Amino acid sequence: MSPPIGRPSSAFVAASWAALCIGSVVYLLGLWNAQMQLNEKGYYLTLLAYGLFSAISLQKSVRDRTEGIPVSGLYYNLCWFSVALVLFLLTVGLWNAKLADSEKGFYAMAFLLALFGAVAVQKNVRDLAATGGITPMLRRRERPDAPPPSA
Repeated sequence: MSPPIGRPSSAFVAASWAALCIGSVVYLLGLWNAQMQLNEKGYYLTLLAYGLFSAISLQKSVRDRTEGIPVSGLYYNLCWFSVALVLFLLTVGLWNAKLADSEKGFYAMAFLLALFGAVAVQKNVRDLAATGGITPMLRRRERPDAPPPSA
């Protein structure tokens, strides 16, 4: 039996979106203004994209398992591995970067804020859809043989 799903407050939804946007934008602005080679900027940009995807994927697979939706063990473990890997790669990259310690901290905190925001936004979207607060973009039909809704 899945636990009851509560509707997230408007303040939490706004804070989640703010965390995602602020973390991502600040991280990207830091990259834009950084005095590093283009390949280094690409490395950190790729880490942000991979990190956001892996964090959302982990949140979804954990939530699916909690709600009794089947998730393969391979995918579930791959999600955990991906989040750990992206955090490890960011740590190694920042450890070896020729940046001031304050810049390294800036990138680490903006990255973690963006990951938190992505997970929280995904949770809110799912909770709002489950409580009828928003309409999912792709609706499931009531019956598999039911005709598609008319336009």
